[in-house]
Amino acid sequence: MFGNPEQMAQAMRQFADMLSAPQGSGPVNWDMAKNIARHAVVAEGDPSVMEGERRQIIEALSLADLWLNEAATLPSGVSNPEAWSRSEWIENTIPIWRKLCEPIAERMVDTMGGALGGAGLPAEAQQMAGPLMGMLKQMGGMMVGQQIGQALGSLAREVIGTTDIGLPLSDTAALLPGGISSFSEGLEIPADEIRLYLALREAAHHRLFQHVPWLRSNLLGAVEEYAKGITVDTSALEEQIRGLDINNPQAIQEALSGGNLLKPEETERQKAALARLETMLALVEGWVATVVDRAAEGKLPSAVALAETVRRRRATGGPAELTFGTLVGLELRPRRLREAAALWRALENERGVEGRDALWGHPDLMPTAEDLEDPEAFVRGEAAWDISQLEAKPKDPGQDGEGEGGEGEGGRS
Repeated sequence: MFGNPEQMAQAMRQFADMLSAPQGSGPVNWDMAKNIARHAVVAEGDPSVMEGERRQIIEALSLADLWLNEAATLPSGVSNPEAWSRSEWIENTIPIWRKLCEPIAERMVDTMGGALGGAGLPAEAQQMAGPLMGMLKQMGGMMVGQQIGQALGSLAREVIGTTDIGLPLSDTAALLPGGISSFSEGLEIPADEIRLYLALREAAHHRLFQHVPWLRSNLLGAVEEYAKGITVDTSALEEQIRGLDINNPQAIQEALSGGNLLKPEETERQKAALARLETMLALVEGWVATVVDRAAEGKLPSAVALAETVRRRRATGGPAELTFGTLVGLELRPRRLREAAALWRALENERGVEGRDALWGHPDLMPTAEDLEDPEAFVRGEAAWDISQLEAKPKDPGQDGEGEGGEGEGGRS
């Protein structure tokens, strides 16, 4: 249909209101995405945070931060705790979503502009249609912005705070009363215990994100690196665009759902980025779980039950995973959460809290994916390996002198 100039002109007129919307920088109209997301949450009900709710959350975050002082050596990351509505969560996290989503959004916009303008047109006509192609890319950016807005609106109805997905979406520690209420459904646990446990998790995440300088760039960089390897299935996108009914917004929304259009390249670079991201997400979640368990021990009767609820919610996927699958073609799931938590507990038992947290001092000190498979070997470190090798040296005739020297050196290591 878009190969017919008259029908294309009609389509352009029907999108005139969208084209007149204020443009943001980059491939996506983020003002439009933000407005669509806010409309989506308001349609489901997004009351403002009442003063009583705000006070309860701020008190919970402050108390949780005090408890964490006994469980971790990293200093507090909670300087100005807040309680947000879902709309406020969208407003305050858009800058990070923009950073995460634009690499793949740019590919979709460029591909969409070519599909809308180039289908069925001869090469000469495509050259003459330069300005029109620019407008079509603008329209494509708005369509992608609409999809991003719908996805963020859906996610905002489920999140509890700023760290649910394991990434630092804001420098401010905040919880959503609406998210806490949704999480609490079906749990026969006092509301104040649930609120305090979730505050512990939020505050623990912020200790890492605020005081481990390399962690933020490491996580966000791994997502960006992975997204750069995502390709858009051009043939599938063109096929869906050709069949669009521009009078049916729901059909447009379904066509741009993204999940079946985004294809990861099976390159070594792509696999390495994914492995690095999954391992680091598991290490972050494992450390948070370990620290929160220690801080809540003997203070929150329902801590064990709440920990298992959070673990199932985090490990089996949910709205965060679906959103990332739509926006950047990536499942954001710490697949080895239990192994990571076991490793941090073993480190604490062997080296104490200070020795456990010292690993965050440099990325080269962090466990790898292989270390998660054998946490005890990582905890023992190289010293155990040196000793076992040295034990065999005295059995070698004529090498006693060298063996003694090696033993002294091994003892220092």
